[in-house]
Amino acid sequence: MTTQRKPERLSQLAALLVKFSLPLILSGILQQLYNWADAFIVGNVVGELALAAVGSTTSMVNFYVLAITGFTLGLSILFAQKYGSRQLEDLPRLLSTFLWVLGLAFLVLAGLGMCFTRQLLQLLHTNADVLSQAEDYLRIVLAGVPFLAVYNVYSAALRGIGNSRAPFYAVLLSSLVNVALDIVFVAFLGWGVAGAAFATILSQIAMTVFLAAYTVRSYPLLRFARRGSLHREMLRQGLRFGIPPMLQSSVSSVGSLILQNFMNGFGTQTVAAITTAYRVDSIVMVPILNLSSGISTLAAQSCGAGETRRARRIFQAGLGIMAGVALLLTVLVIPTGGDLIALFGAGAEAVSIGDSFFRRIALFYLIFGLANAVRGYLEGMGDVVYSSFAGMASLVCRIILSYALAGIFANMVIAWAEALSWVLLLLLYVLRALWKGRQWNRA
Repeated sequence: MTTQRKPERLSQLAALLVKFSLPLILSGILQQLYNWADAFIVGNVVGELALAAVGSTTSMVNFYVLAITGFTLGLSILFAQKYGSRQLEDLPRLLSTFLWVLGLAFLVLAGLGMCFTRQLLQLLHTNADVLSQAEDYLRIVLAGVPFLAVYNVYSAALRGIGNSRAPFYAVLLSSLVNVALDIVFVAFLGWGVAGAAFATILSQIAMTVFLAAYTVRSYPLLRFARRGSLHREMLRQGLRFGIPPMLQSSVSSVGSLILQNFMNGFGTQTVAAITTAYRVDSIVMVPILNLSSGISTLAAQSCGAGETRRARRIFQAGLGIMAGVALLLTVLVIPTGGDLIALFGAGAEAVSIGDSFFRRIALFYLIFGLANAVRGYLEGMGDVVYSSFAGMASLVCRIILSYALAGIFANMVIAWAEALSWVLLLLLYVLRALWKGRQWNRA
């Protein structure tokens, strides 16, 4: 029989959510600054072609990164549910199992990517004038992928037990290392895009070593399980939670590759403008995405403890915060989008294209924010399969609209197609939440 804690006011739950989510948001911003630093320094020191070269690798790098973060998002929910239900003996087993599984899996996948870098870039129809530099950058960056996998497993475990601060400190260290090495390798040593790539992977190694050492020292319950490192039951449970969001992220990455190929057809100026705009947009989205992660983690802990009413109230608090954050981002981004693009050394035409992109996409930030609030609640309650399905359906909608509406909106179809796909995403999540809510209320 589960003991219900004294009901907390919405204001208390909102404060708890903000306290937990703020380090996640700061971590996400700093992680995006890896790419910002690379693009900013490369664009201003080496030139616009180098900027386009780094931008041309974004979809391929994201294929790996999103697969890792997607899987470990599911793991974080499982860690949180087990922590909430006090199944503490399972935590080290789950951690050790997926350190091995994900570490080795992405070592192999990164190796394959490094072997076929040029072929992958040619498959994306990467423009010939940036192909050589893009190949150099991508091959080096892929070497850091296994370290990202290990980092994200540790980060998922810590978030699951309620510690969102340590991953932030790790990312802060990594960001400082990355910026310092970017300046040394690119600005002083003149290594170009290769120097930016080396700075990125060395900073990722530093981040991973720091977080692993912190976890082993500070949390005995998160040390390796003594009886072996692979546990069949933990593998089964972890795959059940991790595979759906990983598939969604992987499909999203493949979709991004298709859209990258589509975007390349508009020419180098559009590629430089939109890829740089997405670098800015990726930071703008961080508060929304990580607030969603905060909702899912706290809801999962409550779900694991059998406190479904508390989970629902966490969602209600999160929904209000999310709406305010999304509206604030809209107000901030619309008048400044072009100026942010210019910071990366883009030319006047690219800045104009980027400014037009933001004036369209930012109008839909509220839709995207509300969709992610509902998504976080559904995933925290364990409904990860449907959440992943909805994300994939939204992506398919975005791809179809991109090709179908290109004749009407030209290169701005990239913004309109994504915005309309967010509308579909919100609709799918709301319908699911209403239907599942009746079941959870009866439970």
